[in-house]
Order: sequence, then structure tokens, then C-alpha cells
Amino acid sequence: MATNILMPALSPTMTEGTLAKWLKKEGDTIKSGDVIAEIETDKATMEVEAVDEGVLGRILVAAGTEGVAVNAPIAVLVDAGEAVPSAAAAPAPKAEAPAPKAAAEATPAPAPRGEPKANGHDASDHGERIFASPLARRMAQQAGLDLAGITGSGPNGRIVKADIDAARGKAHAPASAPQATQASLPQAVPVSAPQAAPITAPHDAVPHSSMRKVIARRLQAAKQTIPHFYLSMDVELDALLKLRADLNAQSPKDGAGAFKLSVNDLIIKASAIALRRVPAANASFTDEAMIRYHDVDISVAVAIPDGLITPIVRKADQKGLAAISNEMKDLAARAKSGKLKPEEFQGGSFSISNLGMFGITSFSAIINPPQGAILAIGAGEKRPVVRGSELAIATVMTVTLSCDHRVVDGAIGAEFLAAFKAIVEAPLSLML
Repeated sequence: MATNILMPALSPTMTEGTLAKWLKKEGDTIKSGDVIAEIETDKATMEVEAVDEGVLGRILVAAGTEGVAVNAPIAVLVDAGEAVPSAAAAPAPKAEAPAPKAAAEATPAPAPRGEPKANGHDASDHGERIFASPLARRMAQQAGLDLAGITGSGPNGRIVKADIDAARGKAHAPASAPQATQASLPQAVPVSAPQAAPITAPHDAVPHSSMRKVIARRLQAAKQTIPHFYLSMDVELDALLKLRADLNAQSPKDGAGAFKLSVNDLIIKASAIALRRVPAANASFTDEAMIRYHDVDISVAVAIPDGLITPIVRKADQKGLAAISNEMKDLAARAKSGKLKPEEFQGGSFSISNLGMFGITSFSAIINPPQGAILAIGAGEKRPVVRGSELAIATVMTVTLSCDHRVVDGAIGAEFLAAFKAIVEAPLSLML
């Protein structure tokens, strides 16, 4: 019996993806567990394995198609010897997925994604889809306005907040008042902040990738819903730098045991030990309870072409420096090539973001939900310090801990930073 192969959800935040490549072609026999396609998600490019056995009867979504919704049919699987249904007669998807449209020759081609009519409506003549920002939709619903009757002033006719404000003003103005009188009424004037003026200067419009959309949503939600507060501390690095140089000098020149420690490797280890000493900082907030993690899993921000990703060093407090260094190099390389597995970047109990290599002396990072804190690492630089009654020069870096005040109070954050500073400034404890 013919069945649909559906677009899988390969990460918790995935709502759509790009079908990058088909690894099987129509007519190929497929066994359960065979890799049939590559999907670009909001985080990485991952392989999709077949769940059922049969013959790939028809491909419904061509390779390279963007914006394929989760659970949408992408191909039809048939039994050996079974007739392949036409595109129009393909089996209906499961209840949660929309039914596939008929073949292109049987129905008008849909408007290209993101190209609505000037009035904010879909290219079809049925008004099936209205292009509006989420805020505009919510405001219209609260005001009892019909989006179909509102002309959009945003890009490509998209309805934006200013259009809803204007429509509300018209709705509240007296119907019998002359136009000139209405224009002078204060209630007819939008009271919200003005929208940014249209961009008229020469520019390039770079479409958002799936990853950039998810980064934008998650960070906006994190900043709006998590009560951030920040704690900064200066930490001397000279002892840590000396330990790093001494250990790197002892590394084999090549072979499986070779390593080259970075400052970031030692910071990961120091953070992990500090979290083990202050377990209240290794936590998350939920509406039901405080989550205190048993393991110290450090998420490390890595810049990649489309944005950033946070591969995880699991149980970092239990690993040696060489193991952390080699694992981090492997994770970073595969992150940049989009080859991380979901379990390698999903989860984590605490995050580190290091911009010191770019010369940034200090910054405040946004918490990576659902974690309770993130440590921002600045550059080490020569600064004057006072030791006793003497002035000296030391290599100092500024670190800033962003805390979710619902789970990490000020005293807990300060206790973590004090533990971190003590470990970095007396780093032989990293070897224990």
C-alpha cells in the first residue's frame, strides 16, 4: 500500500527545513534504516533514515526546496510491484499534515513564497493567506479588525503594526465627521512608536536562513522573558598562561596523544569545576521546579557562516584538559561544516561565549534557554594591578556572568565567579 514519507522534525525548534539532497531516486528499493535524503534544519545538515521498507515510487519535493513544513509529504513509498500513484492520487498525509496539492498541470501555480500582492494578500483570488507580522495579527485580533480589509505598507505589502494602528484610528473616529475634522482628532492619531522609514539607500536584502530565524526567535524570547542580571569580575591570567605553555611543551609532536591547549579549553575546565563547587549555578528554571543538573555539560558558542551554534562538552568536570581540547576542536570543525548530531548541540546546563580572540574586552551575553546562566569571556590584556602596596603589571581578563534571576540569585552568581577566579588564578587544581 502506498504511504507518504513525511518531512521529519529533526530538532525541537524545527518547524520547516530545506530538502538539500535526495540520496535515493525514484524506483530505488529502500530498506528500513537506509539514508534517503539530507535535510538542512535550523541548526545543521542531517541525514534522514527510512522508517519503512518499499520502493521509492515518487518524489514530491525536489532537492533544494526551501521552507518545507514539518510533516509535509516529501515522497511516496510503494510496495514492490505496486503501481505508483499519480501526484494527484498520492495518499493523503496524516491528520496533522496538510494534504498535498494536485499536479502542477491540474492547478494554478502558487505565488512564490514571500511575494504577496501589494494589499498584503496571497496571490490567489480566494484570500487564503494574508501576509502580516505576528504582532499585527495579534493586535488585529484584539481590536476585532479583519485583516482582509487592511492594506499593508510593509515590504511586499506585508501588514505591519502601523497599519493596524491606522485601521484602529479609523474605526474609532466618528463616522459622520468630515475628513478634515477627523484628521484633527487626537484619537485618530496612532499613539505607538513610529515605524522605521523605508530603506531607500542602495542595499542588498539577504534572506534569512532557517538558522537565523530560529536564533532571532530564541534570543528575542530569551531577552523578553528571562529576567537577566549581570555580574562582572576581573581575573588574572598569568598563572593560567604559564600552565598552558608548560603543558603544550610536553605534548607529543604527533600521534593520537598530541594536543594543543587553548585558553578557551582551560576556561571550559575551570568553569566546569566552579559549577561542581557551586551546583546552584548549574541549574534551570521551570514553572514547576528548580532543575539542578547532576552533570556539568558545558555549551560553547561557536561562530558559523549562518550564525552560531553551541556544541556541548558533556561531563566537562570529569575530563582531562587534552580530552576537552581535542573534543572541542572536533565539535567546532563539524559545527562549521553542519555535521553535528542533534545530541551534540541540544541540551547543556551552562554556556560559555568567548570573544576575547577578537579583542573584545568585556560584553554581556544573552542566556541560552532553558539554562540559567552564561559566562562571557573578554580578552586578556596587560593592566596595572595593586599587590599589597606595590603597583604591578598583570594579564587580566574581564568575565561577565549573565544570570536568570529566577534561578540564580546574586549571591549564587557571585559565589560562582569567586570560585572561577580562584581556579584560574591558581590553575594547578585543573590537573586534579
